[in-house]
Amino acid sequence: MAKYAEAPPALVVSLDFELHWGVSERVTGADHPYAAHLRGARDVIPRLLERFRERGIHATWATVGALFADGRTDLGSFMPAVRPEYERTAVDNYRLGLGASEAEDPLHFAPTLVKKIRETKGQELASHTFSHYFCDEPGQSRKAFSADLAAAQAIAEREGEALRSLVFPRNQVVDEYLSALTENGIEIYRGNPPGGLYEPVHHPARRAAMRAARLTDGFLNLTGHHTFGWDRITAEYPWNVQASRFLRPYSRKLRYLEPLRRRRVKAGIRAAAKRNEVFHLWWHPHNFGANQEKNLEALDDILDTFERLRESEGMRSFSMSEAADFARTLKR
Repeated sequence: MAKYAEAPPALVVSLDFELHWGVSERVTGADHPYAAHLRGARDVIPRLLERFRERGIHATWATVGALFADGRTDLGSFMPAVRPEYERTAVDNYRLGLGASEAEDPLHFAPTLVKKIRETKGQELASHTFSHYFCDEPGQSRKAFSADLAAAQAIAEREGEALRSLVFPRNQVVDEYLSALTENGIEIYRGNPPGGLYEPVHHPARRAAMRAARLTDGFLNLTGHHTFGWDRITAEYPWNVQASRFLRPYSRKLRYLEPLRRRRVKAGIRAAAKRNEVFHLWWHPHNFGANQEKNLEALDDILDTFERLRESEGMRSFSMSEAADFARTLKR
């Protein structure tokens, strides 16, 4: 236990890189208001990478496997043999009409952005499944999920990448599916914070109430900071580098609460530093696709707090795989 007590605090950052694959049942056309956020994500990703490079921030980019492809023909050669049969056809991404190339269809294909991530020091490419697979939807199966993971690994391996970490789409972590991760080379995943507030909810009325509670928790401390000790990561295999806080995007409607939004995240980072624990911050690039300057300004403010703690407390920056590997060294 002495090794755990003496371990440095850490900030883990992960991003769910999905573009339209992640919101296809909601954003149903190019004229949908949120489509502008998705287009903006392509602009903000290089800006995020440059900030991370300048500040020495390591991050995990959980990437939908389809984004590695350069068009529908390329994608077709990696399609899994077994596919989900969702009862809700709206969530089935295999129904989508796709373009011939990244240039023609930049919201479904992004090999140039994947390349930028790979080329930036300290950045980990990870899996967000091949098709943005929904594990908590009626009609899908463990067999289809495993086939989806295998396809994601195959398209990444073509680029010389072996994906070690995974983020479940919509954070739909299914315990019975964890063994499918290890069968497909995945050792690490991002679990949900403890407690019922951040678990998947099925009943529509309860879902609305939970969404309101989560929103409030993003500004006021309702549930704690969700920092965690290094020993928690390696308690079970595959290793769980659990989420601490979703970095909510800037909202003009809630702009008067902006100081509270930033304070909530910074307080979590300070709590991790005080306890010699880990704080895991995550968001989607498309969350920053609109109001880019406001969102990047907030991120800079948060990273300033981290940098001060890096200097004063020895706090470190880790990707998900780096955090798991470091935790393993402490366990030995």
